[in-house]
Amino acid sequence: MEKVNMDSLVTILAEVEKMGFRSQFEINGRNLVSLKTGSHFVPEEITIVHFYRFEGESNPDDSAIMYAIETCDQEKGTLVDGYGTAADPETAAFMLKVKDVHK
Repeated sequence: MEKVNMDSLVTILAEVEKMGFRSQFEINGRNLVSLKTGSHFVPEEITIVHFYRFEGESNPDDSAIMYAIETCDQEKGTLVDGYGTAADPETAAFMLKVKDVHK
């Protein structure tokens, strides 16, 4: 991957999309759900290929984290959540259960 400025969520989303991460995911209960296919996945069925943290310039509550995820059926996509105090508790709890994490 070519070096890019990593300070913008929009920039990173565009870069990972070029790498094939084109689906978007959300956490719904105990599952990661693909907004593209409707497929549901448990933590053991996903790999966090990479993750990126972003800090708000003027407000720490603007912090975010973006996960580049690949599922057991090779669907690739992203999940964006708040970070730190801004994190969604359900999403944070789910992501803590994922054991296959790369950086």
